[in-house]
Amino acid sequence: MHPEAREELRIRLKLTVLEYAKYVGATKACREFNVPRSSFYRWKQSYEQEGHVGLSRKKPIAYRHPRKTAPEVVEKILELRSTYQIGALRIAFYLERYHGIKISESTVTRVLKAHGMNRLPKYAPKRAIHSKRYAKTVPGHHIQVDVKFLQLKDKDGKSLRRYQYTAIDDATRIRALRIFSKHNQECAIQFIDYVIAKFPFRINMVRTDRGHEFQARFHWHVEDQGIQHVYIKPRTPRLNGKVERSHRIDETEFYQLLTYTDDMDLNTKLAAWENFYNYDRPHLSLHGKTPYEVMRSLLQ
Repeated sequence: MHPEAREELRIRLKLTVLEYAKYVGATKACREFNVPRSSFYRWKQSYEQEGHVGLSRKKPIAYRHPRKTAPEVVEKILELRSTYQIGALRIAFYLERYHGIKISESTVTRVLKAHGMNRLPKYAPKRAIHSKRYAKTVPGHHIQVDVKFLQLKDKDGKSLRRYQYTAIDDATRIRALRIFSKHNQECAIQFIDYVIAKFPFRINMVRTDRGHEFQARFHWHVEDQGIQHVYIKPRTPRLNGKVERSHRIDETEFYQLLTYTDDMDLNTKLAAWENFYNYDRPHLSLHGKTPYEVMRSLLQ
């Protein structure tokens, strides 16, 4: 039978019961037609309020949604997505760490999808797929060092070239960052001295590419500190993948939001970003922990 015809039969039955009850009473009518009294009175009330339409079957609607995501949580999810262009899991980590809101990745995904923000824009960083992942378990055992080229503009719109030297610990992801106006071995030596003083553990090995800033003077300076210096194979930046990945994070979460004024201001802001990265920023690869939290757990 067609659904519409079946629904019409149900309505006619309800009308028959209601009409019959006018002559014999509700109790006898319900008994004769084997209808629960609660259903009879519900039909009667709907018919009196809405007429014939009130007897149609209505799709059940929940008046309360106890598990529905609160509007303020939805607002924070959308704000994090639009401001930082980060994925659902990272958003869940941020909400738990900084707002005390424990929410699943799937819930964040549903909220983003409901608001048409489930797809990241084309310029957002994509997670690279590696055939093999590795990580050291001893802080300082292996440090990756590289240089990020920066193209900035001053107040007058003049183009400026600056160089961000970056060191990242393989085990903990703790980083040290410095910006220089030149790109040479002298700057690289100054930077590695800064890294040695900055990192809270002894460095065993430094790994770099074969750039001119990491040649003989830099190499022997590192070796003189009792630290082994090794080069990655030519044209294989993936061997220093962690520092390369961290540079993409810098671009999307720091430089994209940066207003450049002068070098002093830039280094001050970079120092604040370095501290946030090391102490406060939850990492997907560290299961939502910060680098210093991982270091403490490894050292224990």
